[in-house]
Formats: sequence, C-alpha cells, structure tokens
Amino acid sequence: MPIYEYRCMTCRRRVSIFWRTFREAEAGEARCPRCGGTDLQRLFSRVTVVRGAGSTDVDDLDLPGLDDVDENDPRSIARWMRRMSEATGEDLGEEFHEVVDRLEAGQTPEEIEEAMPDLAGPPEEDFSEGLD
Repeated sequence: MPIYEYRCMTCRRRVSIFWRTFREAEAGEARCPRCGGTDLQRLFSRVTVVRGAGSTDVDDLDLPGLDDVDENDPRSIARWMRRMSEATGEDLGEEFHEVVDRLEAGQTPEEIEEAMPDLAGPPEEDFSEGLD
C-alpha cells in the first residue's frame, strides 16, 4: 500500500496520496486533496521502515549535530531540519514540510510564525490571573 508525495502545481502544496495498490497508483489519476487539482508532480520520498514496538534503535541513529548550522541563515536551518528528519525516518507532517520549504525560500523563523499563527497550536491560557 504505497503513499506517494506530490507537489500540486495549482496550490503549490506538498501532499501525500495513499493508493491501495501499486497498480492503482500507476493507472490512477492523482488529485490534490486540498484544492482538487490534477496537475501534480511526483516527488522523491524517503522510504520508511516500520519497527516493532520494543525497538530501541535510537542509539544507532546518526543524528546531525548543530556544528555547521548558522542560526542567522534560514537555509542552513532548513538543511539541518531535513537531515534530522531523514536520520530519524519519521514523517513530521505537512506543517513541517511547509516550514522547511519556507526556510529554504529564505523566510526567517519570525516571518514564518507571523504567516502561520496556528503553527504552535492554540495559545496557552494565562494562569497568572487571580494569583496574588
């Protein structure tokens, strides 16, 4: 049961499409789940290996360090984020991919936060009221 990633050329979003079989993926027409567009470009994706619940292979991962990351260069941050995602083999979701795409385009983290206000989830409640 393959899941392929595509770039929708209509809405410019990265989307994942689940196909029941490889044959269906080859013969079917991919449609963007966000805008319904059919002009999709298939992207190269990493292969994910599912491990058992008792697997503790975290120590075996070759995680990238922060040595060569320039915190003032959004593209440098994006490269590190991609390497970290690839090293863990985890799909971190569409918001992650959008943030990395924006960093690669040169947007600063502050600009991304402003453009995507719901990124961090709902605002935290202020529990300081009533404390005296």
